[in-house]
Amino acid sequence: MAEKARAAVIVGVDTSEGALRAVRWAAQEAARRGTGLRLFHACAAEPGDESGFLSEAVTRRTRHAAKIARTAAPGLEVETDVRPGLAADLLLAESATAPLIVLGSHGLGGLRGALVGSVALGVAAAAKCPVVVFRGHADPRGPVVVGVDSSPASEAALHFAVDAAVARGVPLVVVHAGRRRAPSIEPSFADQQAEDRRELEELVADWSRKHPELEITTRVVEDLEPARALMGVAPGAQLIVVGSRGRGPVAGALPASTSNDLLGHATCPVAVVR
Repeated sequence: MAEKARAAVIVGVDTSEGALRAVRWAAQEAARRGTGLRLFHACAAEPGDESGFLSEAVTRRTRHAAKIARTAAPGLEVETDVRPGLAADLLLAESATAPLIVLGSHGLGGLRGALVGSVALGVAAAAKCPVVVFRGHADPRGPVVVGVDSSPASEAALHFAVDAAVARGVPLVVVHAGRRRAPSIEPSFADQQAEDRRELEELVADWSRKHPELEITTRVVEDLEPARALMGVAPGAQLIVVGSRGRGPVAGALPASTSNDLLGHATCPVAVVR
Protein backbone atom coordinates (compact mmCIF):
# COMPACT_ATOMS: atom_id res chain seq x y z
CA MET A 1 0.00 0.00 0.00
CA ALA A 2 1.33 3.43 -0.91
CA GLU A 3 2.36 5.60 2.02
CA LYS A 4 -0.11 8.38 2.76
CA ALA A 5 1.28 11.81 1.91
CA ARG A 6 2.23 13.88 4.94
CA ALA A 7 0.15 17.00 5.53
CA ALA A 8 1.67 20.18 4.15
CA VAL A 9 3.08 23.04 6.19
CA ILE A 10 0.74 26.05 5.89
CA VAL A 11 2.02 29.61 5.48
CA GLY A 12 -0.05 32.79 5.36
CA VAL A 13 0.37 34.95 2.26
CA ASP A 14 -0.52 38.63 2.01
CA THR A 15 1.01 41.86 0.71
CA SER A 16 3.54 42.37 3.50
CA GLU A 17 7.27 41.84 3.28
CA GLY A 18 7.05 39.94 6.54
CA ALA A 19 4.72 37.40 4.93
CA LEU A 20 7.17 36.82 2.09
CA ARG A 21 10.00 36.25 4.56
CA ALA A 22 7.72 33.82 6.35
CA VAL A 23 7.12 32.00 3.04
CA ARG A 24 10.86 31.58 2.52
CA TRP A 25 11.34 30.23 6.07
CA ALA A 26 8.31 27.93 5.77
CA ALA A 27 9.54 26.51 2.47
CA GLN A 28 12.87 25.56 3.99
CA GLU A 29 11.11 24.08 7.02
CA ALA A 30 8.77 22.03 4.82
CA ALA A 31 11.78 20.70 2.90
CA ARG A 32 13.43 19.64 6.20
CA ARG A 33 10.24 17.83 7.20
CA GLY A 34 9.78 16.18 3.81
CA THR A 35 6.32 17.70 3.32
CA GLY A 36 4.74 20.02 0.80
CA LEU A 37 3.93 23.70 1.38
CA ARG A 38 0.46 25.25 1.19
CA LEU A 39 0.27 28.99 0.50
CA PHE A 40 -2.83 30.24 2.31
CA HIS A 41 -4.66 33.46 1.42
CA ALA A 42 -7.99 34.59 2.91
CA CYS A 43 -10.37 36.82 0.95
CA ALA A 44 -13.16 38.92 2.41
CA ALA A 45 -15.50 37.94 -0.42
CA GLU A 46 -16.20 34.84 -2.47
CA PRO A 47 -13.52 34.55 -5.18
CA GLY A 48 -16.22 34.75 -7.86
CA ASP A 49 -17.52 38.02 -6.40
CA GLU A 50 -14.20 39.81 -6.50
CA SER A 51 -13.46 42.41 -9.14
CA GLY A 52 -11.14 41.37 -11.94
CA PHE A 53 -8.50 43.66 -10.50
CA LEU A 54 -8.63 42.02 -7.08
CA SER A 55 -8.57 38.51 -8.55
CA GLU A 56 -5.57 39.45 -10.64
CA ALA A 57 -3.84 40.95 -7.60
CA VAL A 58 -4.42 37.79 -5.54
CA THR A 59 -3.14 35.60 -8.37
CA ARG A 60 -0.07 37.77 -8.82
CA ARG A 61 0.61 37.75 -5.09
CA THR A 62 0.34 33.99 -4.67
CA ARG A 63 2.40 33.30 -7.80
CA HIS A 64 5.14 35.56 -6.45
CA ALA A 65 5.03 33.74 -3.10
CA ALA A 66 5.21 30.37 -4.87
CA LYS A 67 8.28 31.53 -6.80
CA ILE A 68 9.95 32.58 -3.55
CA ALA A 69 9.12 29.21 -1.97
CA ARG A 70 10.50 27.19 -4.89
CA THR A 71 13.66 29.29 -4.97
CA ALA A 72 14.18 28.76 -1.24
CA ALA A 73 13.58 25.00 -1.52
CA PRO A 74 14.07 23.67 -5.08
CA GLY A 75 11.89 20.65 -5.81
CA LEU A 76 9.40 21.50 -3.06
CA GLU A 77 5.76 20.73 -3.83
CA VAL A 78 3.89 24.04 -3.50
CA GLU A 79 0.12 24.50 -3.66
CA THR A 80 -2.09 27.58 -3.35
CA ASP A 81 -5.21 27.79 -1.18
CA VAL A 82 -7.36 30.93 -1.63
CA ARG A 83 -10.49 30.98 0.56
CA PRO A 84 -13.33 33.37 1.43
CA GLY A 85 -13.62 34.20 5.11
CA LEU A 86 -11.68 35.43 8.10
CA ALA A 87 -8.06 34.34 8.13
CA ALA A 88 -7.90 33.52 11.84
CA ASP A 89 -11.02 31.35 11.78
CA LEU A 90 -9.90 29.46 8.69
CA LEU A 91 -6.38 28.90 10.00
CA LEU A 92 -7.63 27.65 13.36
CA ALA A 93 -9.80 25.11 11.55
CA GLU A 94 -6.80 24.00 9.48
CA SER A 95 -4.67 23.63 12.63
CA ALA A 96 -6.54 20.42 13.51
CA THR A 97 -4.66 18.55 10.78
CA ALA A 98 -1.72 20.78 9.82
CA PRO A 99 1.75 19.89 11.15
CA LEU A 100 2.74 23.56 11.35
CA ILE A 101 1.36 27.03 10.57
CA VAL A 102 3.73 29.89 9.75
CA LEU A 103 2.69 33.55 9.81
CA GLY A 104 4.39 36.90 9.35
CA SER A 105 4.23 39.13 12.43
CA HIS A 106 2.82 42.07 10.45
CA GLY A 107 0.57 42.27 7.46
CA LEU A 108 -2.65 43.43 5.89
CA GLY A 109 -4.31 42.27 2.68
CA GLY A 110 -5.56 38.69 2.78
CA LEU A 111 -4.54 38.23 6.42
CA ARG A 112 -6.51 41.30 7.47
CA GLY A 113 -5.11 43.05 10.51
CA ALA A 114 -2.32 40.50 10.81
CA LEU A 115 -0.37 42.69 13.20
CA VAL A 116 0.89 41.09 16.38
CA GLY A 117 -2.16 41.25 18.60
CA SER A 118 -4.70 40.10 16.01
CA VAL A 119 -4.38 37.21 13.56
CA ALA A 120 -0.89 36.11 14.56
CA LEU A 121 -1.63 36.29 18.28
CA GLY A 122 -5.07 34.77 17.91
CA VAL A 123 -3.86 31.80 15.90
CA ALA A 124 -0.86 31.26 18.18
CA ALA A 125 -3.20 31.32 21.19
CA ALA A 126 -5.69 28.70 20.04
CA ALA A 127 -4.19 26.59 17.23
CA LYS A 128 -4.06 22.84 17.74
CA CYS A 129 -0.70 22.59 15.97
CA PRO A 130 2.55 24.52 16.48
CA VAL A 131 2.55 28.07 15.11
CA VAL A 132 5.64 30.00 14.07
CA VAL A 133 5.38 33.79 13.97
CA PHE A 134 8.19 35.00 11.75
CA ARG A 135 9.96 38.02 13.15
CA GLY A 136 13.28 39.68 12.54
CA HIS A 137 15.96 37.47 11.05
CA ALA A 138 16.60 33.73 11.31
CA ASP A 139 20.39 33.38 11.40
CA PRO A 140 21.04 29.81 10.21
CA ARG A 141 24.14 29.69 12.41
CA GLY A 142 22.32 30.66 15.60
CA PRO A 143 21.06 28.22 18.25
CA VAL A 144 17.49 27.22 18.97
CA VAL A 145 16.29 28.57 22.35
CA VAL A 146 13.40 27.07 24.30
CA GLY A 147 11.73 28.34 27.46
CA VAL A 148 10.57 25.56 29.80
CA ASP A 149 8.89 24.84 33.12
CA SER A 150 7.39 21.62 34.54
CA SER A 151 4.15 21.66 32.49
CA PRO A 152 3.12 19.22 29.72
CA ALA A 153 3.04 22.22 27.37
CA SER A 154 6.67 22.80 28.20
CA GLU A 155 7.52 19.18 27.37
CA ALA A 156 5.91 19.61 23.95
CA ALA A 157 7.88 22.80 23.39
CA LEU A 158 11.12 21.05 24.33
CA HIS A 159 10.36 18.18 21.94
CA PHE A 160 9.72 20.66 19.11
CA ALA A 161 12.91 22.57 19.94
CA VAL A 162 15.04 19.42 20.03
CA ASP A 163 13.76 18.36 16.62
CA ALA A 164 14.39 21.85 15.23
CA ALA A 165 17.95 21.98 16.55
CA VAL A 166 18.81 18.47 15.35
CA ALA A 167 17.38 19.13 11.89
CA ARG A 168 19.44 22.31 11.59
CA GLY A 169 22.60 20.92 13.18
CA VAL A 170 22.82 23.76 15.71
CA PRO A 171 23.06 23.92 19.53
CA LEU A 172 19.99 24.00 21.78
CA VAL A 173 19.71 26.39 24.71
CA VAL A 174 17.12 25.31 27.31
CA VAL A 175 16.03 28.13 29.60
CA HIS A 176 13.95 28.23 32.76
CA ALA A 177 12.79 31.85 32.85
CA GLY A 178 10.87 33.19 35.82
CA ARG A 179 10.14 36.26 37.84
CA ARG A 180 13.01 37.37 40.03
CA ARG A 181 12.56 36.45 43.69
CA ALA A 182 13.96 38.72 46.37
CA PRO A 183 16.47 36.97 48.69
CA SER A 184 15.36 39.19 51.59
CA ILE A 185 11.81 37.89 51.27
CA GLU A 186 12.67 34.30 50.46
CA PRO A 187 15.64 33.08 52.56
CA SER A 188 15.76 29.88 50.50
CA PHE A 189 16.41 31.81 47.29
CA ALA A 190 19.79 30.16 46.61
CA ASP A 191 18.40 26.73 47.43
CA GLN A 192 15.48 27.28 45.05
CA GLN A 193 17.84 28.29 42.25
CA ALA A 194 19.88 25.14 42.82
CA GLU A 195 16.69 23.06 42.74
CA ASP A 196 15.61 24.75 39.51
CA ARG A 197 18.96 23.91 37.93
CA ARG A 198 18.75 20.29 39.07
CA GLU A 199 15.25 19.89 37.65
CA LEU A 200 16.32 21.50 34.39
CA GLU A 201 19.24 19.10 34.03
CA GLU A 202 16.91 16.16 34.66
CA LEU A 203 14.47 17.51 32.08
CA VAL A 204 17.05 17.48 29.30
CA ALA A 205 18.91 14.31 30.33
CA ASP A 206 16.78 11.96 28.23
CA TRP A 207 17.12 14.19 25.18
CA SER A 208 20.89 14.26 25.60
CA ARG A 209 20.95 10.46 25.59
CA LYS A 210 18.68 10.27 22.54
CA HIS A 211 20.72 12.84 20.63
CA PRO A 212 24.34 12.63 21.80
CA GLU A 213 25.35 14.71 18.77
CA LEU A 214 23.22 17.65 19.98
CA GLU A 215 24.95 20.30 22.08
CA ILE A 216 22.53 21.26 24.87
CA THR A 217 23.11 24.15 27.26
CA THR A 218 20.82 24.83 30.24
CA ARG A 219 20.23 28.19 31.89
CA VAL A 220 18.16 29.32 34.89
CA VAL A 221 17.33 32.98 34.47
CA GLU A 222 15.52 35.17 37.00
CA ASP A 223 14.34 38.53 35.69
CA LEU A 224 11.54 41.01 36.26
CA GLU A 225 10.89 40.71 32.53
CA PRO A 226 11.18 37.01 31.53
CA ALA A 227 10.77 37.80 27.82
CA ARG A 228 13.78 40.08 27.96
CA ALA A 229 15.71 37.41 29.81
CA LEU A 230 14.76 34.73 27.30
CA MET A 231 15.75 36.90 24.35
CA GLY A 232 18.96 37.96 26.08
CA VAL A 233 20.23 34.43 26.72
CA ALA A 234 21.16 33.99 23.05
CA PRO A 235 20.84 37.26 21.11
CA GLY A 236 21.81 35.45 17.90
CA ALA A 237 19.15 32.74 18.20
CA GLN A 238 17.50 31.61 14.97
CA LEU A 239 14.34 30.37 16.69
CA ILE A 240 12.73 30.79 20.14
CA VAL A 241 10.26 28.11 21.22
CA VAL A 242 7.68 28.40 24.01
CA GLY A 243 4.74 26.30 25.16
CA SER A 244 1.05 27.14 25.31
CA ARG A 245 -1.64 25.66 27.55
CA GLY A 246 -4.38 27.29 25.49
CA ARG A 247 -5.39 29.94 28.04
CA GLY A 248 -3.59 32.72 26.24
CA PRO A 249 -1.04 33.32 23.47
CA VAL A 250 1.64 31.60 25.56
CA ALA A 251 0.35 30.37 28.90
CA GLY A 252 2.94 27.66 29.44
CA ALA A 253 6.50 28.53 30.39
CA LEU A 254 5.78 32.26 30.39
CA PRO A 255 2.97 34.54 31.62
CA ALA A 256 0.59 35.88 28.96
CA SER A 257 1.94 39.41 29.25
CA THR A 258 5.45 38.08 28.70
CA SER A 259 4.36 36.09 25.67
CA ASN A 260 2.92 39.21 24.08
CA ASP A 261 6.25 40.96 24.58
CA LEU A 262 8.09 38.01 23.10
CA LEU A 263 5.87 37.77 20.01
CA GLY A 264 5.97 41.53 19.62
CA HIS A 265 9.66 42.20 20.15
CA ALA A 266 11.75 39.09 19.45
CA THR A 267 14.39 39.57 16.78
CA CYS A 268 13.95 36.05 15.40
CA PRO A 269 11.04 33.70 14.63
CA VAL A 270 9.01 32.50 17.63
CA ALA A 271 7.34 29.06 17.76
CA VAL A 272 4.32 28.55 20.02
CA VAL A 273 3.65 24.88 20.75
CA ARG A 274 0.48 23.43 22.29
